[in-house]
Amino acid sequence: MKKIEHIGIAVKDLQQSNLIFEKLFGAPAYKEESVESEGVNTSFFMNGPNKIELLEATSPDSPIAKFLEKKGEGIHHIAFEVEDIVSEIARLKSEGFIVLNEIPKKGADNKLVSFLHPKSTNGVLIELCQEIKK
Repeated sequence: MKKIEHIGIAVKDLQQSNLIFEKLFGAPAYKEESVESEGVNTSFFMNGPNKIELLEATSPDSPIAKFLEKKGEGIHHIAFEVEDIVSEIARLKSEGFIVLNEIPKKGADNKLVSFLHPKSTNGVLIELCQEIKK
């Protein structure tokens, strides 16, 4: 893993949360995007070299809606940038981690993504991200 790619925060109302984080960082979100496969609307903020992703559920059965119902707003996941997501999934699986999606899928911000189950990572949902090469 190369670095923390972003921290994902689950929010109930994306537009209201965008205003809060815009005030916090002194700059607006640089990108908003819907990821239909995950049932979320997202926005991204930069703070120096650090990226924050806000996630709002678009349907009551989406993973973010379930998270909000169970835990409320807050940190949802930590994403790590990887060079080769397929080999990293294989490596982590061989180390005993529970991989939620062994075949990477298209995520927000031009990334291929895969998730590790929190049961195998001390309660933290881990996202692996690889930039989609064009």
